[in-house]
Amino acid sequence: MKIAIVGTGGVGGYFGARLANAGADVHFIARGRHLQAIRKDGLAVESALGNITVKPANATDDPAAVGPVDLAIVAVKLYDTEATAAAMTPLVGPKTTVLSLQNGVTANDTLARAFGRERLIGGSCSIAAVIGRPGVIRHTGTMASMAFGEWDGRRTPRVEALLAACTKAGIDATLADDIDAVIWSKFVFLSAFSGICCTLRLPIGPIREDPETRALLRRATEEVFTIARRKGVRLADDLIEKRMAFANGLPAEMYASMYHDLAAGKRLELKWLSGTVVEMGRALKVPTPAQESFWLALKLHADGKRG
Repeated sequence: MKIAIVGTGGVGGYFGARLANAGADVHFIARGRHLQAIRKDGLAVESALGNITVKPANATDDPAAVGPVDLAIVAVKLYDTEATAAAMTPLVGPKTTVLSLQNGVTANDTLARAFGRERLIGGSCSIAAVIGRPGVIRHTGTMASMAFGEWDGRRTPRVEALLAACTKAGIDATLADDIDAVIWSKFVFLSAFSGICCTLRLPIGPIREDPETRALLRRATEEVFTIARRKGVRLADDLIEKRMAFANGLPAEMYASMYHDLAAGKRLELKWLSGTVVEMGRALKVPTPAQESFWLALKLHADGKRG
Protein backbone atom coordinates (compact mmCIF):
# COMPACT_ATOMS: atom_id res chain seq x y z
CA MET A 1 0.00 0.00 0.00
CA LYS A 2 1.43 3.35 -1.07
CA ILE A 3 0.51 5.98 1.51
CA ALA A 4 0.99 9.75 1.59
CA ILE A 5 0.97 11.55 4.93
CA VAL A 6 -0.25 15.04 4.10
CA GLY A 7 0.96 17.03 7.09
CA THR A 8 3.76 15.39 9.08
CA GLY A 9 2.96 16.94 12.44
CA GLY A 10 2.15 15.12 15.66
CA VAL A 11 -0.74 13.07 14.28
CA GLY A 12 0.51 12.40 10.76
CA GLY A 13 4.09 11.94 11.86
CA TYR A 14 3.23 9.45 14.59
CA PHE A 15 0.89 7.19 12.65
CA GLY A 16 2.87 7.52 9.41
CA ALA A 17 6.11 6.56 11.14
CA ARG A 18 4.45 3.50 12.72
CA LEU A 19 3.16 2.39 9.32
CA ALA A 20 6.51 2.99 7.62
CA ASN A 21 8.39 1.17 10.37
CA ALA A 22 6.18 -1.86 9.70
CA GLY A 23 7.10 -1.85 6.03
CA ALA A 24 4.39 0.25 4.37
CA ASP A 25 5.44 2.47 1.46
CA VAL A 26 4.91 5.81 3.22
CA HIS A 27 5.68 9.24 1.76
CA PHE A 28 5.74 12.21 4.14
CA ILE A 29 4.68 15.67 2.98
CA ALA A 30 6.46 18.17 5.21
CA ARG A 31 8.13 21.56 5.00
CA GLY A 32 10.79 23.83 6.41
CA ARG A 33 13.27 22.74 9.06
CA HIS A 34 11.17 19.69 9.86
CA LEU A 35 11.50 18.45 6.29
CA GLN A 36 15.24 19.16 6.24
CA ALA A 37 15.77 17.19 9.45
CA ILE A 38 13.71 14.23 8.20
CA ARG A 39 15.73 14.09 5.00
CA LYS A 40 19.00 14.24 6.92
CA ASP A 41 18.36 12.04 9.96
CA GLY A 42 15.03 10.32 9.30
CA LEU A 43 11.75 10.71 11.17
CA ALA A 44 11.92 9.77 14.85
CA VAL A 45 9.11 9.06 17.29
CA GLU A 46 9.71 9.36 21.03
CA SER A 47 6.96 7.44 22.82
CA ALA A 48 6.24 5.39 25.91
CA LEU A 49 4.87 2.83 23.45
CA GLY A 50 8.32 2.46 21.92
CA ASN A 51 10.79 4.77 20.23
CA ILE A 52 11.36 4.32 16.50
CA THR A 53 13.28 6.05 13.72
CA VAL A 54 12.33 5.74 10.08
CA LYS A 55 15.58 6.21 8.19
CA PRO A 56 15.71 6.85 5.36
CA ALA A 57 12.28 8.42 5.21
CA ASN A 58 10.59 9.39 1.95
CA ALA A 59 9.93 13.07 2.58
CA THR A 60 9.17 15.98 0.27
CA ASP A 61 7.30 19.28 0.09
CA ASP A 62 6.14 18.51 -3.47
CA PRO A 63 3.15 16.13 -3.81
CA ALA A 64 3.81 15.90 -7.55
CA ALA A 65 7.12 14.17 -6.77
CA VAL A 66 5.15 11.39 -5.05
CA GLY A 67 2.39 10.94 -7.60
CA PRO A 68 -0.86 9.00 -7.12
CA VAL A 69 -1.10 6.91 -3.97
CA ASP A 70 -3.46 4.26 -2.65
CA LEU A 71 -4.21 6.25 0.50
CA ALA A 72 -3.73 9.92 1.36
CA ILE A 73 -3.98 10.62 5.09
CA VAL A 74 -4.72 14.29 5.72
CA ALA A 75 -3.43 15.56 9.07
CA VAL A 76 -3.00 19.32 8.62
CA LYS A 77 -4.53 22.00 10.82
CA LEU A 78 -8.14 22.76 9.98
CA TYR A 79 -7.39 26.23 8.67
CA ASP A 80 -5.11 24.70 6.03
CA THR A 81 -7.64 22.17 4.70
CA GLU A 82 -8.80 24.07 1.63
CA ALA A 83 -5.29 25.00 0.48
CA THR A 84 -4.10 21.46 1.20
CA ALA A 85 -6.89 19.95 -0.88
CA ALA A 86 -5.70 21.99 -3.87
CA ALA A 87 -2.02 21.19 -3.28
CA MET A 88 -2.50 17.44 -2.87
CA THR A 89 -4.26 16.93 -6.22
CA PRO A 90 -1.21 15.12 -7.72
CA LEU A 91 -1.56 12.46 -5.00
CA VAL A 92 -5.14 11.60 -5.92
CA GLY A 93 -5.46 9.16 -8.80
CA PRO A 94 -8.43 7.07 -10.01
CA LYS A 95 -8.09 4.56 -7.15
CA THR A 96 -6.93 6.84 -4.32
CA THR A 97 -8.71 6.85 -0.96
CA VAL A 98 -8.59 10.02 1.15
CA LEU A 99 -8.75 9.81 4.95
CA SER A 100 -8.86 12.85 7.23
CA LEU A 101 -7.59 12.46 10.80
CA GLN A 102 -8.19 16.15 11.51
CA ASN A 103 -10.14 17.67 14.35
CA GLY A 104 -13.64 19.05 13.99
CA VAL A 105 -16.56 18.07 11.78
CA THR A 106 -16.04 20.24 8.69
CA ALA A 107 -12.86 18.96 7.01
CA ASN A 108 -14.55 16.11 5.16
CA ASP A 109 -16.99 18.52 3.51
CA THR A 110 -14.02 20.49 2.15
CA LEU A 111 -12.25 17.35 0.94
CA ALA A 112 -15.46 16.00 -0.60
CA ARG A 113 -15.88 19.16 -2.65
CA ALA A 114 -12.35 18.71 -3.96
CA PHE A 115 -12.31 14.95 -4.65
CA GLY A 116 -15.84 13.60 -4.37
CA ARG A 117 -17.44 11.92 -1.38
CA GLU A 118 -16.88 8.48 -2.89
CA ARG A 119 -13.10 8.86 -2.48
CA LEU A 120 -13.37 9.58 1.24
CA ILE A 121 -13.54 7.31 4.22
CA GLY A 122 -14.19 8.86 7.61
CA GLY A 123 -11.66 8.83 10.39
CA SER A 124 -10.83 10.02 13.88
CA CYS A 125 -7.89 9.59 16.22
CA SER A 126 -7.03 10.13 19.87
CA ILE A 127 -3.44 11.03 20.60
CA ALA A 128 -1.34 13.72 22.28
CA ALA A 129 1.64 14.25 19.99
CA VAL A 130 3.58 17.25 18.70
CA ILE A 131 6.73 18.05 16.76
CA GLY A 132 9.16 18.06 19.68
CA ARG A 133 11.95 19.38 17.48
CA PRO A 134 12.61 19.19 13.75
CA GLY A 135 12.51 15.58 12.64
CA VAL A 136 11.18 14.29 15.98
CA ILE A 137 7.59 13.53 17.01
CA ARG A 138 7.07 13.57 20.77
CA HIS A 139 4.16 11.41 21.95
CA THR A 140 2.85 12.20 25.43
CA GLY A 141 1.24 9.41 27.44
CA THR A 142 0.09 6.12 25.92
CA MET A 143 -3.15 7.12 24.23
CA ALA A 144 -2.72 6.54 20.47
CA SER A 145 -5.77 5.11 18.76
CA MET A 146 -7.46 5.47 15.40
CA ALA A 147 -10.94 4.67 14.08
CA PHE A 148 -12.08 4.77 10.47
CA GLY A 149 -14.75 3.38 8.21
CA GLU A 150 -16.99 3.76 5.20
CA TRP A 151 -19.78 6.30 5.66
CA ASP A 152 -22.39 3.55 5.29
CA GLY A 153 -20.55 1.13 7.58
CA ARG A 154 -19.68 -1.45 4.92
CA ARG A 155 -16.52 -3.54 5.33
CA THR A 156 -14.90 -2.83 1.98
CA PRO A 157 -11.50 -4.02 0.70
CA ARG A 158 -9.98 -0.56 1.19
CA VAL A 159 -10.88 -0.26 4.87
CA GLU A 160 -9.93 -3.89 5.49
CA ALA A 161 -6.52 -3.23 3.87
CA LEU A 162 -5.93 -0.19 6.09
CA LEU A 163 -6.97 -2.12 9.19
CA ALA A 164 -4.50 -4.88 8.28
CA ALA A 165 -1.71 -2.32 7.78
CA CYS A 166 -2.47 -0.72 11.17
CA THR A 167 -2.56 -4.10 12.89
CA LYS A 168 0.82 -4.99 11.41
CA ALA A 169 2.19 -1.65 12.64
CA GLY A 170 0.91 -2.18 16.17
CA ILE A 171 -1.54 0.72 15.91
CA ASP A 172 -4.67 0.53 18.05
CA ALA A 173 -7.17 0.77 15.17
CA THR A 174 -10.91 0.14 15.01
CA LEU A 175 -13.14 -0.33 11.99
CA ALA A 176 -16.25 1.73 12.81
CA ASP A 177 -19.74 0.87 11.61
CA ASP A 178 -20.92 4.48 12.21
CA ILE A 179 -17.89 6.69 11.65
CA ASP A 180 -19.96 9.87 11.62
CA ALA A 181 -20.99 9.17 15.22
CA VAL A 182 -17.34 8.50 16.13
CA ILE A 183 -16.24 11.83 14.63
CA TRP A 184 -18.98 13.76 16.43
CA SER A 185 -18.33 11.92 19.69
CA LYS A 186 -14.79 13.25 19.65
CA PHE A 187 -15.97 16.73 18.64
CA VAL A 188 -18.39 16.87 21.57
CA PHE A 189 -15.47 16.69 23.99
CA LEU A 190 -12.63 18.24 21.99
CA SER A 191 -14.40 21.50 21.20
CA ALA A 192 -15.27 21.93 24.88
CA PHE A 193 -11.85 20.86 26.19
CA SER A 194 -9.97 23.07 23.73
CA GLY A 195 -12.16 26.05 24.50
CA ILE A 196 -12.05 25.86 28.28
CA CYS A 197 -8.36 24.91 28.45
CA CYS A 198 -7.34 27.88 26.31
CA THR A 199 -9.75 30.32 27.94
CA LEU A 200 -8.53 29.47 31.46
CA ARG A 201 -4.91 28.73 30.42
CA LEU A 202 -5.06 25.61 32.57
CA PRO A 203 -4.72 21.83 32.06
CA ILE A 204 -7.56 19.41 32.69
CA GLY A 205 -6.61 18.66 36.32
CA PRO A 206 -7.68 21.90 38.04
CA ILE A 207 -10.55 22.38 35.56
CA ARG A 208 -12.20 19.08 36.49
CA GLU A 209 -11.52 19.47 40.22
CA ASP A 210 -13.26 22.83 40.59
CA PRO A 211 -17.06 22.32 40.67
CA GLU A 212 -17.87 25.46 38.69
CA THR A 213 -15.33 24.99 35.90
CA ARG A 214 -16.22 21.31 35.71
CA ALA A 215 -19.86 22.31 35.27
CA LEU A 216 -18.85 24.74 32.51
CA LEU A 217 -16.97 21.95 30.71
CA ARG A 218 -20.02 19.72 30.96
CA ARG A 219 -22.39 22.41 29.66
CA ALA A 220 -20.09 23.00 26.69
CA THR A 221 -20.20 19.28 25.80
CA GLU A 222 -23.98 19.20 26.22
CA GLU A 223 -24.38 22.05 23.73
CA VAL A 224 -22.51 20.13 21.04
CA PHE A 225 -24.41 16.94 21.86
CA THR A 226 -27.71 18.76 21.33
CA ILE A 227 -26.55 20.12 17.98
CA ALA A 228 -25.41 16.68 16.84
CA ARG A 229 -28.74 15.12 17.77
CA ARG A 230 -30.58 17.94 15.97
CA LYS A 231 -28.50 17.14 12.87
CA GLY A 232 -29.47 13.48 13.06
CA VAL A 233 -26.17 12.07 14.32
CA ARG A 234 -26.77 8.84 16.24
CA LEU A 235 -24.97 9.50 19.52
CA ALA A 236 -25.42 7.28 22.55
CA ASP A 237 -27.73 8.58 25.27
CA ASP A 238 -24.96 8.25 27.87
CA LEU A 239 -22.27 9.97 25.79
CA ILE A 240 -21.94 13.01 28.08
CA GLU A 241 -21.35 10.78 31.09
CA LYS A 242 -18.75 8.83 29.13
CA ARG A 243 -17.00 12.02 27.96
CA MET A 244 -16.82 13.34 31.52
CA ALA A 245 -15.48 9.99 32.69
CA PHE A 246 -12.91 10.24 29.90
CA ALA A 247 -11.92 13.66 31.23
CA ASN A 248 -11.44 12.12 34.69
CA GLY A 249 -8.98 9.62 33.25
CA LEU A 250 -6.73 12.12 31.47
CA PRO A 251 -3.39 13.06 33.04
CA ALA A 252 -3.96 16.05 35.31
CA GLU A 253 -1.25 18.03 33.52
CA MET A 254 -2.72 17.47 30.05
CA TYR A 255 -3.59 20.51 27.92
CA ALA A 256 -5.66 20.52 24.74
CA SER A 257 -3.41 20.70 21.69
CA MET A 258 -4.84 24.11 20.79
CA TYR A 259 -3.40 25.50 24.02
CA HIS A 260 0.13 24.79 22.81
CA ASP A 261 -0.59 26.82 19.67
CA LEU A 262 -2.03 29.64 21.80
CA ALA A 263 1.01 29.64 24.10
CA ALA A 264 3.35 29.71 21.09
CA GLY A 265 1.47 32.57 19.45
CA LYS A 266 0.41 30.39 16.52
CA ARG A 267 -2.84 30.42 14.61
CA LEU A 268 -5.70 28.57 16.33
CA GLU A 269 -8.31 26.09 15.08
CA LEU A 270 -10.88 28.05 17.12
CA LYS A 271 -13.12 28.93 14.15
CA TRP A 272 -13.52 25.23 13.33
CA LEU A 273 -14.11 24.17 16.95
CA SER A 274 -16.04 26.52 19.26
CA GLY A 275 -16.69 28.86 16.33
CA THR A 276 -18.39 26.10 14.36
CA VAL A 277 -20.46 25.13 17.40
CA VAL A 278 -21.69 28.71 17.76
CA GLU A 279 -22.46 28.98 14.04
CA MET A 280 -24.36 25.68 13.94
CA GLY A 281 -26.19 26.56 17.14
CA ARG A 282 -27.44 29.81 15.66
CA ALA A 283 -28.55 28.06 12.46
CA LEU A 284 -30.40 25.34 14.38
CA LYS A 285 -31.66 27.69 17.14
CA VAL A 286 -29.73 25.76 19.80
CA PRO A 287 -28.36 28.05 22.56
CA THR A 288 -24.58 27.70 23.03
CA PRO A 289 -23.63 30.15 25.82
CA ALA A 290 -20.68 28.09 27.12
CA GLN A 291 -19.10 27.60 23.71
CA GLU A 292 -19.80 31.23 22.82
CA SER A 293 -17.93 32.35 25.92
CA PHE A 294 -14.87 30.44 24.66
CA TRP A 295 -15.26 31.89 21.17
CA LEU A 296 -15.47 35.48 22.45
CA ALA A 297 -12.59 35.04 24.92
CA LEU A 298 -10.25 33.65 22.25
CA LYS A 299 -11.29 35.12 18.91
CA LEU A 300 -8.81 38.03 19.11
CA HIS A 301 -6.02 35.45 19.57
CA ALA A 302 -7.18 33.18 16.73
CA ASP A 303 -4.80 34.58 14.11
CA GLY A 304 -1.73 34.20 16.33
CA LYS A 305 0.59 36.99 17.39
CA ARG A 306 -0.23 40.28 15.74
CA GLY A 307 2.26 42.73 14.30
